Amino acid sequence: MEHGSYQDQSASTFSLADEDHTLANSLRFTLNQDPRVALCGYSIPHPSEARVNIRVQTTGDPANEVLKDSCQDLMLICQHVRSTFDQAVVDFKNNNGAENQ
Repeated sequence: MEHGSYQDQSASTFSLADEDHTLANSLRFTLNQDPRVALCGYSIPHPSEARVNIRVQTTGDPANEVLKDSCQDLMLICQHVRSTFDQAVVDFKNNNGAENQ
Protein backbone atom coordinates (compact mmCIF):
# COMPACT_ATOMS: atom_id res chain seq x y z
CA MET A 1 0.00 0.00 0.00
CA GLU A 2 1.34 3.40 -0.91
CA HIS A 3 1.22 5.77 2.02
CA GLY A 4 1.31 8.80 -0.26
CA SER A 5 -2.08 8.05 -1.79
CA TYR A 6 -3.66 6.53 1.32
CA GLN A 7 -5.91 8.79 3.35
CA ASP A 8 -7.12 7.52 6.72
CA GLN A 9 -10.72 8.68 7.05
CA SER A 10 -11.17 7.01 10.42
CA ALA A 11 -9.54 9.94 12.27
CA SER A 12 -10.46 13.58 11.77
CA THR A 13 -10.70 16.86 13.60
CA PHE A 14 -13.78 18.95 12.92
CA SER A 15 -13.85 22.67 13.62
CA LEU A 16 -17.28 24.13 14.42
CA ALA A 17 -17.71 27.89 14.29
CA ASP A 18 -20.02 29.82 16.63
CA GLU A 19 -20.20 26.93 19.11
CA ASP A 20 -19.04 26.34 22.68
CA HIS A 21 -19.04 23.72 25.45
CA THR A 22 -22.81 23.22 25.20
CA LEU A 23 -22.80 21.52 21.81
CA ALA A 24 -19.25 20.15 22.02
CA ASN A 25 -19.78 18.29 25.29
CA SER A 26 -23.14 16.94 24.13
CA LEU A 27 -21.60 15.67 20.90
CA ARG A 28 -18.67 14.20 22.80
CA PHE A 29 -21.15 12.31 24.97
CA THR A 30 -23.15 10.91 22.04
CA LEU A 31 -19.98 10.04 20.12
CA ASN A 32 -18.60 8.11 23.08
CA GLN A 33 -21.83 6.06 23.20
CA ASP A 34 -21.14 4.82 19.66
CA PRO A 35 -19.21 1.51 19.61
CA ARG A 36 -17.48 2.61 16.39
CA VAL A 37 -15.69 5.41 18.26
CA ALA A 38 -12.23 4.57 19.61
CA LEU A 39 -11.46 8.07 20.90
CA CYS A 40 -13.30 11.36 21.00
CA GLY A 41 -12.65 14.69 22.62
CA TYR A 42 -12.95 18.39 22.05
CA SER A 43 -11.02 21.55 22.71
CA ILE A 44 -11.65 25.26 22.54
CA PRO A 45 -8.66 26.89 20.86
CA HIS A 46 -9.05 30.23 22.65
CA PRO A 47 -11.67 31.50 25.14
CA SER A 48 -12.36 34.63 23.09
CA GLU A 49 -13.00 32.65 19.91
CA ALA A 50 -16.44 31.06 19.44
CA ARG A 51 -15.09 27.83 17.98
CA VAL A 52 -14.65 24.22 19.08
CA ASN A 53 -12.49 21.48 17.62
CA ILE A 54 -13.86 17.96 17.90
CA ARG A 55 -11.47 15.04 17.39
CA VAL A 56 -13.00 11.73 16.34
CA GLN A 57 -11.08 8.49 15.90
CA THR A 58 -13.08 5.43 14.91
CA THR A 59 -12.43 1.72 14.72
CA GLY A 60 -12.46 1.96 10.92
CA ASP A 61 -15.59 3.74 9.73
CA PRO A 62 -15.21 7.24 8.23
CA ALA A 63 -15.14 9.77 11.07
CA ASN A 64 -17.39 12.22 9.21
CA GLU A 65 -20.14 9.58 8.91
CA VAL A 66 -19.89 8.70 12.59
CA LEU A 67 -20.06 12.41 13.52
CA LYS A 68 -23.10 12.87 11.29
CA ASP A 69 -24.81 9.88 12.95
CA SER A 70 -24.04 11.31 16.38
CA CYS A 71 -25.52 14.67 15.40
CA GLN A 72 -28.71 12.87 14.36
CA ASP A 73 -28.72 10.90 17.62
CA LEU A 74 -28.31 14.13 19.58
CA MET A 75 -31.23 15.70 17.70
CA LEU A 76 -33.41 12.70 18.59
CA ILE A 77 -32.37 12.93 22.24
CA CYS A 78 -33.23 16.64 22.31
CA GLN A 79 -36.60 16.00 20.64
CA HIS A 80 -37.39 13.31 23.22
CA VAL A 81 -36.42 15.58 26.13
CA ARG A 82 -38.53 18.40 24.67
CA SER A 83 -41.61 16.23 24.13
CA THR A 84 -41.26 14.68 27.61
CA PHE A 85 -40.96 18.15 29.14
CA ASP A 86 -43.93 19.49 27.17
CA GLN A 87 -46.05 16.51 28.26
CA ALA A 88 -45.02 17.03 31.90
CA VAL A 89 -46.11 20.68 31.67
CA VAL A 90 -49.49 19.65 30.24
CA ASP A 91 -49.92 17.01 32.96
CA PHE A 92 -48.97 19.50 35.67
CA LYS A 93 -51.44 22.11 34.38
CA ASN A 94 -54.20 19.49 34.12
CA ASN A 95 -53.58 18.20 37.65
CA ASN A 96 -53.37 21.66 39.21
CA GLY A 97 -56.45 22.84 37.34
CA ALA A 98 -58.47 19.88 38.64
CA GLU A 99 -57.31 20.48 42.25
CA ASN A 100 -58.27 24.18 42.21
CA GLN A 101 -61.90 23.54 41.22
